Amino acid sequence: MKEQSLPTLGEFIIEKQMDFKYSSGEFSRLISCIQIASKMVNRFINKAGITNVLGEAGNRNVQGEEQQKLDVIANEIFINALSQREVVCGVASEENDDFIEIRSGANAELSKYVVLMDPLDGSSNIDVNVSVGTIFSIYRRITPAGTPVQLEDFLQKGTNQVAAGYIIYGSSTMLVYTTGNGVNGFTLDPSLGSYYLSNPNMRFPEDGKIYSINEGNYIKFPQGVKDYIKYCQREEENRPYTSRYIGSLVADFHRNMIKGGIYIYPSTSQSPRGKLRLLYECNPMAFLTEQAGGKASDGFRRILDIEPTELHQRTPFFCGSRKMVEKVEEFMRNAPE
Repeated sequence: MKEQSLPTLGEFIIEKQMDFKYSSGEFSRLISCIQIASKMVNRFINKAGITNVLGEAGNRNVQGEEQQKLDVIANEIFINALSQREVVCGVASEENDDFIEIRSGANAELSKYVVLMDPLDGSSNIDVNVSVGTIFSIYRRITPAGTPVQLEDFLQKGTNQVAAGYIIYGSSTMLVYTTGNGVNGFTLDPSLGSYYLSNPNMRFPEDGKIYSINEGNYIKFPQGVKDYIKYCQREEENRPYTSRYIGSLVADFHRNMIKGGIYIYPSTSQSPRGKLRLLYECNPMAFLTEQAGGKASDGFRRILDIEPTELHQRTPFFCGSRKMVEKVEEFMRNAPE
């Protein structure tokens, strides 16, 4: 099929706008901001080895993690893009201590949306030319339009998301998103600068044979996770499963959605609350997971039902093919205290 016969991202949004609960030109402009920023980030990533943007930036973010140069660049690009169209009243990012109130433009405070994001997930992999990504989550503000955005606009349960998605910068660049009516993937044609619908109605297989977890931390895992890993490795029925772990959430998630699998980032003895961030990593990926027929859990409860209390709140994370997540939840429930 010729790429020109495939709908572009913009055409697709217009075609499906009635599927979106809050159909308006604002949402189209918001997604347009994200796709424009992603193209700029993609350009920096593709030229990283020859433009002196590899390596550490020399400071740490609010998480206490060493920032990479491209973390800083990607963060600035997305914040600048989201500030230009008067459709976003606030942004929260992994790279900033607090949320950012958007005031540029005469109507900025009248904007209805807030965006939470991880501007460059897996950025430590850039130096070794491994796929990285951007994760975004979109909510409607709950405080009155025309007033300054507040923390409560960001501390919403995942069930309140109106859209979520990710961009994966890999062998090809893809933007995958949902508005609550299924998951669709768009591939960037760099020669034309447009995203084309390449993966309509993406779905997790009900079951799978891939488990993605950093087994180097095995001794620190809860007993239920240890038991599940042993289950995956046993030679019986359709096992052993295949272990595949890239260390970039977007890349591991994308593979598992296409091939069938489970991604696990549990609590550990060193990080009893987990390590991944609820609001801008787990919630958007959980929304995508459920819209693609999969399941997302903290090992005991649905991710999207967790009531957030902190902007950078962490949680254990299990997501992927429904049967695989249900099996690991069974091991978690049955593990000794």
